[in-house]
Formats: sequence, structure tokens, C-alpha cells
Amino acid sequence: MGTAAAAGGGAGGARRWLPWLGLCFWAAGAAAGRGTDNGEVLPESIPSAPGTLPHFIEEPDDAYIIKSNPIALRCKARPAMQIFFKCNGEWVHQNEHVSEESLDESSGLKVREVFINVTRQQVEDFHGPEDYWCQCVAWSHLGTSKSRKASVRIAYLRKNFEQDPQGREVPIEGMIVLHCRPPEGVPAAEVEWLKNEEPIDSEQDENIDTRADHNLIIRQARLSDSGNYTCMAANIVAKRRSLSATVVVYVNGGWSSWTEWSACNVRCGRGWQKRSRTCTNPAPLNGGAFCEGMSVQKITCTSLCPVDGSWEVWSEWSVCSPECEHLRIRECTAPPPRNGGKFCEGLSQESENCTDGLCILGIENASDIALYSGLGAAVVAVAVLVIGVTLYRRSQSDYGVDVIDSSALTGNSLLLNSSMQPDLTVSRTYSGPICLQDPLDKELMTEASLFNPLSDIKVKVQSSFMVSLGVSERAEYHGKNHSGTFPHGNNRSFSTMHPRNKTPYIQNLSSLPTRTELRTTGVFGHLGGRLVMPNTGVSLLIPHGAIPEENSWEIYMSINQGEPSLQSDGSEVLLSPEVTCGPPDMIVTTPFALTIPHCADVSSEHWNIHLKKRTQQGKWEEVMSVEDESTSCYCLLDPFACHVLLDSFGTYALTGEPITDCAVKQLKVAVFGCMSCNSLDYNLRVYCVDNTPWAFQEVVSDERHQGGQLLEEPKLLHFKGNTFSLQISVLDIPPFLWRIKPFTACQEVPFSRVWCSNWQPLHCAFSLERYTPTTTQLSCKICIRQLKGHEQILQVQTSILESERETITFFAQEDSTFPAQTGPKAFKIPYSIRQRICATFDTPNAKGKDWQMLAQKNSINRNLSYFATQSSPSAVILNLWEARHQHDGDLDSLACALEEIGRTHTKLSNIAESQLDEADFNYSRQNGL
Repeated sequence: MGTAAAAGGGAGGARRWLPWLGLCFWAAGAAAGRGTDNGEVLPESIPSAPGTLPHFIEEPDDAYIIKSNPIALRCKARPAMQIFFKCNGEWVHQNEHVSEESLDESSGLKVREVFINVTRQQVEDFHGPEDYWCQCVAWSHLGTSKSRKASVRIAYLRKNFEQDPQGREVPIEGMIVLHCRPPEGVPAAEVEWLKNEEPIDSEQDENIDTRADHNLIIRQARLSDSGNYTCMAANIVAKRRSLSATVVVYVNGGWSSWTEWSACNVRCGRGWQKRSRTCTNPAPLNGGAFCEGMSVQKITCTSLCPVDGSWEVWSEWSVCSPECEHLRIRECTAPPPRNGGKFCEGLSQESENCTDGLCILGIENASDIALYSGLGAAVVAVAVLVIGVTLYRRSQSDYGVDVIDSSALTGNSLLLNSSMQPDLTVSRTYSGPICLQDPLDKELMTEASLFNPLSDIKVKVQSSFMVSLGVSERAEYHGKNHSGTFPHGNNRSFSTMHPRNKTPYIQNLSSLPTRTELRTTGVFGHLGGRLVMPNTGVSLLIPHGAIPEENSWEIYMSINQGEPSLQSDGSEVLLSPEVTCGPPDMIVTTPFALTIPHCADVSSEHWNIHLKKRTQQGKWEEVMSVEDESTSCYCLLDPFACHVLLDSFGTYALTGEPITDCAVKQLKVAVFGCMSCNSLDYNLRVYCVDNTPWAFQEVVSDERHQGGQLLEEPKLLHFKGNTFSLQISVLDIPPFLWRIKPFTACQEVPFSRVWCSNWQPLHCAFSLERYTPTTTQLSCKICIRQLKGHEQILQVQTSILESERETITFFAQEDSTFPAQTGPKAFKIPYSIRQRICATFDTPNAKGKDWQMLAQKNSINRNLSYFATQSSPSAVILNLWEARHQHDGDLDSLACALEEIGRTHTKLSNIAESQLDEADFNYSRQNGL
């Protein structure tokens, strides 16, 4: 090297010693070597040295600094006299190198290996256009060689994902794509997917692909693919977890096949049969849509009643045969057996000896046979005559006393002469009770009208002193007498009212209030509210948001008090009042709830109940049967009322068609009393009306105008559709204190009059008389019973003096003070709580905790397809809850239902009370809400 240096100096170059490298080089310009930043020049090669160029056995690799830990770069070359690192274009000081030297045994060449450490501070202090880099330079006698550049970077991984996967709800066999963009990091993070905290291996499941931009792709969703998915990102520094994404694979419900039609539910006559299907093909899972349509279909059926066969009368005996026998026959044709009926029992042919055992074969004297035959015929004739006379005398002794029917009133001798002048001075006394519809009917009835032979009157008098009268229309006062007859042997005198008594009756009749339409109104806006018809059981709930914002409507509701416009067809009866709500052109965005009371004892086995609506032309059309499935409206039938969800206003009513004789109407029976004009008489009036608050309000209104007093709490009577009549009687009248007029202690009302009495209240009047004016207490029993049916006893214990009379309240006062309530105070559930419930249950859930479970917990198990068509099924369910609980407002039961589902852990009633202001709270308590 000294020679090389001398030669270099002779060339005019300056020799420079680099002590930190342990070398001496010539610094004579660019031709002598390569310049560095500090002016030091390193030779590219040493031309005078024989040998080979260095060959790198190991070159430095890219490296990452983790946290504050330095990294080591190494390189190895042969043959190499020296190896030094150059970082970012500058030589690394010799003291920072760690060098090892060895000999390659195969080639005999010298092998040198060098290490350096790079710290985090060095990398952070570098501000170049590229990453921090280092390179090895190795020298041999022939020259130098350079290694690859190794970059050194500080490793990191940020905390937040650039894109978290989002939950999805997909139908079965649909495609699922979950996107994931990991956090920024050096080196770039690798992504792994977890399902329910377990790694996903896409190589074992061909349906799953995780190779496309870190995304998770499930080509065809299966039920087993439901779960929580997490994206995991990791590099040499740290691991990061994304937010979990819930994937719900749902199954929409599908109907199974219809079952076969069931057998007709009655053995004979008109009944019904049904078939059903279930939403199980497949069943809805994980919030899938419920099947649309009806799950049950019903049709009417008529089964032919079996007719058992019956024998015709025996034929005449045949001629006596030579064997002294004769025959007679009969046929099973009166009627013949039909439709599986039984054949006649017994023999169809009969034979017997025709000579009473005296048959002598070969007798010669034929006159003996004729003698015996004549004697037998005479005996039979005498016996028949005796029996006929006996029956005739018995019938004559019973006729005219025990039974008088309408035919007797029109078929015999006594003619009511219309020309006969009445005795106007004789007061009127009836010989039988009158069952009327109006309190004045009894007073306006005369002898002529009582015994007028009309087709709608039937009088029946029995030996047990029971008299009944059924009148199909209101009794009217007739100015003239009609001709008619009475049975012979009955001498009846008759008279009319005295003229001086006529004026009070006319005045009293004119003072009665005319029937007007019950009506109530209220103005409602976007906040909704409740409209109540006091003491009728009829109400209307307008939900929050049903009316658009900045709009308000005057909504009215009325009850028809006149003759029903809905005329029943066949066996169909009206079970509720006709309720009208409007205006009819109003459009609501959310179904409103109309509550209509009814008087049916609810049972799908005995009743087929329909909701009907009156058209603009005045005709009634069926909206739906309460047992049907429909998406246009919803009917929920409670024991005493029907709650209907509707989207259009109009006139509605409930009708019922009894399917069996066990169909029951609930009647409310009550007894009223008042003093008559005669201070010794006291009148009892017993009412039997449909068990609806509206019907009983009519009775109370009439009695108030008559000065009547309710004597006993009304009771329920279950009246069956078995065609048996109603019997009303007065029992246990105190003897020697009171007496009842003869033949008036028991009255009977025909079945049809009770079964169809839904307009005019039915009542029977009883007139009692005190023996002395000092009697002021009355105690007796009123028995109301259906023959072969239910019975109720009303215990009368009252004072006839006004000052001592105990008052029995007609109605509770909870719904008579505020007919219209608007805004939040009209609802039991606070609006904020309601919104929270809807947000929770409207969202499908993998565990099935959605609005269907909310409906089930509130006893709504039918026609769920109606709620599925609503924008917020939970809101409609809560509207129905509000309609059903307008009086009790039992928030505790709703809270318990929510806790059972598992969506809430606090008691709703406590939350509700904390959010209601004190004024609303006091308001609710005062009104029983």
C-alpha cells in the first residue's frame, strides 16, 4: 500500500490518512477516488492488489424498531479485508462496528462479518426524502463491493380501524359481505376474522372467503352463520380488535298445507267446520316476516239430521184361516228411517187365534162362529164408548178455566159491541199483569186494547195464577173499541178510564224526553288523545302522530238511540250499539282504536261474531269476522267490549250469529220502585236489558223522569238461545203488611222478545198495595229466570219514604267528567317510554325478542300479520293496550311483561310516574285512570 501511496503522490495527488478507518488514501480529485460529505475520499478499487472482488454471503435486511429497542444490522463477505456500513450516504464510525474474522476452509479465503446497532433516536432524527437506510461496503485486494440497501423504520399500529364491520340482516342463502379496513401501521397489519371469538379458517369452509381486501364474504348464508363477527388486525407491534358486527340470518315464514276440513260441529242442523294451517313451512326465525293471510278458515255446514223409522198403524186382521188364525201387518214408513236413523223396533207381522182358543177343526155348525164373533165386537165397542165419554168429560172440566189462548179470544160467543157506551165512573182494575216496554203503557191500556184479538198478543192463564202477556210493539191508546169474542162461560164487564184521569196521562206523556242522538266531540291535533262517551262504554283513541303536524280536526262520536238501521238477517242479532265516528273524510296515518261494548258471552264455539259497517247508501256490509285474519283492520274481543283498530271513520256495529243453542246473551236485570198516585200503592218495575252501559243508561234516564229509585244493585243474567221464555215473579211479600193484586205475582216474556230486545228496554210492572199507611218498609224478592236456564234473585229491602230511602249509585264517575282528553294526559304510557319500547321491539333480534313477543306477552296471539304490515308494529300494539286499559292503566302488568322478555330491568310504572308532572298525576287519580 505504501507503494500505491507513493505512486499516487508522484502523480501529484495528496496522500491522506484516515485514522478512524486505519487506511491511507490519496485525495487528488475525483479520478483518485469517491468523495464523501466530509471531504474524505475512499478508493473504488486498488488496482495494484491481485485477487478477487468481495462477495457478500449475507446482506443487511430491512428492519423495524419496536418501541425503543435498537436493531442490529449485519453483513458477511469474502474475501474481505475490511467491511464498513454506510447509512444515509455517510460512513458509520469504526467504533460502532463489531467485526469478526474467519477463514473459509474450502477456498482458503478470509471471511469477515460486521454488525452495527441502529437506535430509534437515529431514525427519528433523520429527515430525508426517503426512509432511513444502511449499506455495507467490503474491500479486497482487487477492489470494493456494495450490498443492498436495508431500510430501517419505526414500527407502530394505530388504535382505530379505518372501517369497522357493520351488522347485517340477510335472508337465508343470501350473500353476506363484511368490510374491514385495519388501522394504519408499519409494517402493514395482517387481518384475521373471528366468529363468536373463534378464528375463521376459510380454507376449511369453501363458502367463506377472507382474501379480498381484508373483507369477509359468505357466498350463501346459512342459519349457522348467525353470530358476532370481529376483525382482528396485528403486526409486530400490537393487535387491534374491531367493533363486533352481529349477523342475523333470518327465515321468512311460510304456510304449511291446509288441514282437512273438520267435521261439522253439530250432529244435525246448521253449524260450522274449519280448517287451519300453520306458519311452520318454514317457521319464521330470527325476526323473519310472519306469514301473510289467514291461518283459519271457517265455513257453514248443514248436517242432515238422522230420522228414526216409525211404524205405520196395523192393517186390518185378515180373514180367519182354516187353521183358526188371522194375520195383520205394518210397515216402517211413518216415517221411513233416513240419514242413518234407526229402523223400527218390533215385528212387522203378527198372528193370533181368531176363536179365543175354541177352534174346532171340521165344525159343522157355522152359526156358532158368527155368534162368538158378534159378542167380541160388542165388547170392544162398549169399551171404546166408555173411554171416549171419560175423555170428553175431562176435557170439558178443564176448558175455560185453566187454559185461555188467543184462539179462544176470537172464536166464541161474547161479542164486544163497539156501540156499547162505557161507564166513565168506574175505575179500572186489571185481572192479569201486563208486561210492557214503556212505563206509561200500563196506564194507557184499556179493556178494549187488552182484549183486542191482535196477532201479536198471546194471553195465557194457568191454574197456578200465572198470567203472561207478550207485546211485539209499543201499546197504544185506542179511541174506539174493537169487536171480539170471549170463551163461553166467562162474563166480563169492561170500562174505560174516567175522563178526568185522561188529562194527567196526556201531560205526563208529553213531558217525557224524546230520544235524541248521544253525541260528543273534541278537537284533536298531532299529539292525539281520547274521546269518551260518558257512561256508555264507547271510546275512541287517536294515537300520537295519527294526525299530521300543524293540523287539527274536530272529531265526533255518536250512538244511535232510535230504531236500529241494521236489520238482522235470519238468526243474526245485534250485540252492540250502532256507533258513528267522524268526520268520514278524515285520513289518519296510524290506525285509531274504537271500543264498542257488547252483550255476548264470548265463545267461538257458540257465537260467530261479525264487525259491520254502514255504507254511504245506508246498507250494512261485513268488515270481518272477529275470528278471521285480515290486514285491513284488527278486532280484539274482550269479555265485555270489542277493541277495533281502523283506518277510516264511519258507522260500526257488532252482530252475532248463534252457532248452537248454548250461545248466551248477557242481560242486566234491575228493579226500580216509586210511589203511585194512590198513596197506598207502590210500583215495582223490573228491567231486563242487554248488558251494555249504553242500554242501562237508557233505563236510568227514563226512570229519572218517572221519579224511580234503583232498589238493588243490578245483576247479570245469562240468557241462552234455546228458545225458552223468561219468567219474572215476586216472592216473599210480607203478609198482613203488603199484598199484590191477584194473578200478577208471576209474568212470562216470550223468548223472541228477550233475544232481540236491543232497542227498547224490556220491563215488567208489579203493583203492590199497603194495608195501612203506617207501613213504610218493603221487603221482598224478585226472581228472574229462564226456563231451563239461569236464574237471578234481586233482594228488595227499601223504605218507601223519600227521607229514609238509601241511594244506590247508577254509574261510577270515572268517565263522566272529561269526555275529551288531548295530549299526553290522555295516555297511560309516557311518550318517551313509548318511544323507547318501540325502538327496542321494532328491531328484529336473533333471540326472537321483538314485537311478536311483545304481542304474545299482552295476550295478542291472533292475526299477527296485521301488525307485520304496520310501519311500527310495537306502536300499534301499545295503542291496543291503551284502549284495553283506559280505566285501570295497569302499568305494572306491562312492566312485568317487558321484564319477562328481558328487554327492560326497571319498573315501568316508577319511570312513568317520575316523568309525569304533578298536575297530570292528580288528574289521573281523580279520574280513575
